[in-house]
Amino acid sequence: MKDDEQTKFCRDCGATLNARAEICPACGIRQIPAPSIIQLGTIAPNGRSKLAAILLAFFLGGFGIHKFYLGQIGWGIVYLLLCWTFIPAFVAIIEAILLLVMSDERFNAKFGQQR
Repeated sequence: MKDDEQTKFCRDCGATLNARAEICPACGIRQIPAPSIIQLGTIAPNGRSKLAAILLAFFLGGFGIHKFYLGQIGWGIVYLLLCWTFIPAFVAIIEAILLLVMSDERFNAKFGQQR
């Protein structure tokens, strides 16, 4: 391994430290990795993908396909029965946006359990 691959810089003071170091020895600040704002590749323990749910809601949400995918069969049937009104399509676009900004923990808690 190269020397530059084993080191990193402190986020606060800029000192060089070991790449695996959690606390900077120079300033004592904990080195927390930068959080990703949106992670789309999340897969829940039951195999449901956040990215798939977002895409289904955006493109086929007017028919309730994303509801069937997420295990909400009753809502999927309601969307399917009302698809001719285009109301489910508008609601599905809003749901796609909400899924996009939903944290991974919340997605797993809401849709990740086995049924």
